Amino acid sequence: MTISTGPRGRTIRVFLADGTPTGILTAEIMASWTGKAIVAPRSRLADLLSRPEVTRTSVYVLSGPDPNDPLRSKVYIGEADSVKARLVQHNADEAKDFFNRVLVVVSKDENLTKGHARFLESRLIALTQAARRATLANGTAPDFNLLPEADTADMEFSVEQISLILPILGFDFAQPQATIPSPARPESGPTAIFEMKAVGVTARAVETESGFLILKGSTARANGTQSWETYKGLRDSLLERGQLVPTADPNTLSFAEDVAFASLSAAAAVVYAGNINGRAAWKVEGTGQPYKDYQEAQIRHVADA
Repeated sequence: MTISTGPRGRTIRVFLADGTPTGILTAEIMASWTGKAIVAPRSRLADLLSRPEVTRTSVYVLSGPDPNDPLRSKVYIGEADSVKARLVQHNADEAKDFFNRVLVVVSKDENLTKGHARFLESRLIALTQAARRATLANGTAPDFNLLPEADTADMEFSVEQISLILPILGFDFAQPQATIPSPARPESGPTAIFEMKAVGVTARAVETESGFLILKGSTARANGTQSWETYKGLRDSLLERGQLVPTADPNTLSFAEDVAFASLSAAAAVVYAGNINGRAAWKVEGTGQPYKDYQEAQIRHVADA
């Protein structure tokens, strides 16, 4: 018998409380976690406040687009003995005008204490800072580590479960940045390295579950074509955040860290500084095979098996 050492399957139950996918949702991880996540659009805040869960000690997140960077979200993470009262305050606060969704995490067995909530708040803030996917609206980042050893272990488990649920509910603010996959995983085969050489720059990348990852040290053209519009704002955002930096050559930029992109064309456009088809521009390193042909060969291999 073969025993798998990889991640185990999980069952997550998402309930549409009012029967619509854009209304109030609840999410639970079956048979492994006593927590419960509740999500609501700001337009349904009154309905959320009428639910009994929000009168308990909870950790919560306000999320919406960053008005200063449309390519990123902005979040505020907090905790309260009564989230209901706190959300009423935030709704009237002009500084919190950015949020359009609310996430509340409670304990189904009502055993979440003030100390537990402060610990969860601290850990979620730290994860958000490390992920660098969203602008954090919190003025402070409390470091709370005063729980007993057993409680700390329980809350770290809760952090793991919350991190698992967040992307399913449409929140990516705490999702870790993509990492380079193992070069030889039996279940997926060797990892292909892709390269793009054009206009005097060279970039290398790999595919990951979180996106197309351009590797640190890759270069990109500094001055784009006059007709370039698509993904230009993304390039400017990377420059502002220091992920893409100038070099001694005024015509060249360099990736200061690994950066994940949602699509091959987005990655290619930032490197090329112009409109370009990523499926044709990226090629398997050392072979010259375009990504399009590489992917089709992978699909044919599986389809013909």
